[in-house]
Amino acid sequence: MDSEKMGLNATWAMAVGGMIGGGIFSVLGVVVSIAGPWAWLSFIIAGAIAFCTGLSYVGLARRYEEGGGAFTFLREMDRPNLAGGVSWLLLGGYVLTMSVYAATFGHYIGDVAGFPGWIGRSLGGLVLLALMIVNLRGVGDASGLEVFIVWAKLAVLLALAVVGLWRWDTGPLVPTDFDGGPGTSLLAAASVFMAYEGFQLLTYDYDDIRNPERTLSRAVIMSILSVIAIYVAVALGATMLTGADTMIAKQEIALAEAGRAAFGLPGLIAVSVAAAFSTASAINATLFATGRLAAQVAHDGELPGWFESRNAAGVPDRAVILLALATLTLLAIGSLRELVESASLAFLSTFACVNAIATIEFEGRHRYLSALGALGAGAAAIALTVQWIREDNLPALLSLAALILLSFAVRPILLRGTTKR
Repeated sequence: MDSEKMGLNATWAMAVGGMIGGGIFSVLGVVVSIAGPWAWLSFIIAGAIAFCTGLSYVGLARRYEEGGGAFTFLREMDRPNLAGGVSWLLLGGYVLTMSVYAATFGHYIGDVAGFPGWIGRSLGGLVLLALMIVNLRGVGDASGLEVFIVWAKLAVLLALAVVGLWRWDTGPLVPTDFDGGPGTSLLAAASVFMAYEGFQLLTYDYDDIRNPERTLSRAVIMSILSVIAIYVAVALGATMLTGADTMIAKQEIALAEAGRAAFGLPGLIAVSVAAAFSTASAINATLFATGRLAAQVAHDGELPGWFESRNAAGVPDRAVILLALATLTLLAIGSLRELVESASLAFLSTFACVNAIATIEFEGRHRYLSALGALGAGAAAIALTVQWIREDNLPALLSLAALILLSFAVRPILLRGTTKR
């Protein structure tokens, strides 16, 4: 029934929750370590790319009147091979993102409880496995709960921002050894772009949105603009509270340190609890949407058919289990910065593709905005790759090469003989 579908408030909350989920809790220390006093500008640059991409997603979803994101758009354009490759790249990006969320959960809870680092990582793995079981049981829609969680974490983040900005002092924004300029914000924007992934998950829920032709566009635009404002305010306010050096040294729990500086022990606990709920919610939502995306891709013959298997609750159980296990593996072996940057690159590449599709499909000003989004996402992806080369970041480069080869070279071989629908 239409009354059971998500309205504007719930749709907006799902988009904001998808972006902030682990975004600012995970990446603030990373972006400050790269851009120093220009961290706030990094969030504006990345947000501008996300805004153009959001318009492209909305326009394409309305044109084809179905969910599925980049995979669906390319399939509708009769580009099945490219659709399959992009879908594998996108699934890899979601696995990387969930590993960031799980790592962030473990760091915040482990720190506030006084546990050593390895126990924190283990807690991240345990919450991931618990949410896998929740998904397998087919728990129903939780959009009402998501609205509450979003507003609760926004209250915590805005409290930090207001207290920090009230004490306005630009001195703490500059790390001790920082000698870069505004240009560092470009690289930082590329490195932490995963903080804006999440709005596109709404396109997978197209059929569950009330009046999607109107609600989807309003929710996506409002959510991205809201998140840009929140990220800028928190980047300035929280860093003014603790100082950039503390943000860098404690980057895994940067916002918890800001909470301690603002409100003492209660602030530390409040931020840590908000981070735990936020990241757990983001893991659950991402695993839910990604499992169904994998089943849809398998249904169209671009993943092995057993990914399409569903249990008695109608959940694509094999897809959910494999995605969770892949996430658990990356959580065990990856550092926070490597996971954040790799996830950002996967989404930048996918978003560049979606914007390019929209540039071809649209006319007028929408075409120009999509073209701008494609150029921005493509340039950011190239900048991040070049930076890895300069830093001799061999693990990241090998991971990138493996994901590309798997998505576009190995995939056709593995799927040889599979019936395309």
